Amino acid sequence: MERKKQWLIYAMLTLATATWGSAFIAGKLAIESFEPSTIAFLRFLGAAILLFPIMWLLEKNRPKPTKKDWGMFALLGLTGIAIYNICFFLASKHAPVIKSSLFIAANPMLIVLLSGVFLKEQITKKQIIGLILALSGVVLIVTEGNIQIITQFQFEPIDLILLVAVISWALYSVLGRVVLKKYSPIVSTTYAVAFGTLFLLPFSLAEQPWDAILHASPTAWLSIAHMSVLVTVVSFIMYYYGIQQIGAAKASIFINVMPVSAVIMATLFLGETFTSSAMVGALLVLSGVYVGTYVRKVRPKKLRNAS
Repeated sequence: MERKKQWLIYAMLTLATATWGSAFIAGKLAIESFEPSTIAFLRFLGAAILLFPIMWLLEKNRPKPTKKDWGMFALLGLTGIAIYNICFFLASKHAPVIKSSLFIAANPMLIVLLSGVFLKEQITKKQIIGLILALSGVVLIVTEGNIQIITQFQFEPIDLILLVAVISWALYSVLGRVVLKKYSPIVSTTYAVAFGTLFLLPFSLAEQPWDAILHASPTAWLSIAHMSVLVTVVSFIMYYYGIQQIGAAKASIFINVMPVSAVIMATLFLGETFTSSAMVGALLVLSGVYVGTYVRKVRPKKLRNAS
């Protein structure tokens, strides 16, 4: 039974991070009508409207937050919702997709490092091997097999934005592990999204979005709705549930599924070519995820046989 539950958690994390891959495409479509902060605000406003009724219905006996808890929820909203998404949509507008993907691919490594230092989570050799395999696959996918393209990048101001995005998401994942010791994934996600939406509001107002809201294309609105419902409400809850069950370090390995998903969706919906290097990269990512998550599954069995 425990083994089945573990596979269910892995399946949920895979689905959650694969769905995040669609945010690259949805973001590109939405950015044609809206500015970055407004996209982020509308996305999470829609998510908050959905999340609060879900929380009130399913979490009637939730703990009453203390002042410290509210502070933690605010930090989650600031890091993983406000800062990360402003940076993400700025990158969607101003940075090449290859560069953005490479920066985001560094997330699992940073999460593993922070989890080991601050959460004292055990980091195994197989997790590190899995991360290296998956990262190699991501690099192969986003460079389309031309690794030398990385050396052609020059430092630009947008690189600092991308770096902030990576750090803020890593902090969100690690802080979330602390919050999840007391609160469910639904409660944690709802309050984080609520604070993040409030933090995003002044940035959206500064972009003076009135004309864009009135004249945005149906495609842009559908993209925001997709990001609100599937990319945020459904996937964030599944991701946080995964962190709660197996830890931030191990769950972070599944983030490498995101660029694979983005490439496949770009092939299906944008007519891009699925190259042989993308195929090899996808196999490396899946191998890395398998190696990185297989390690602890066999230990309880060995212990039972020894006892």
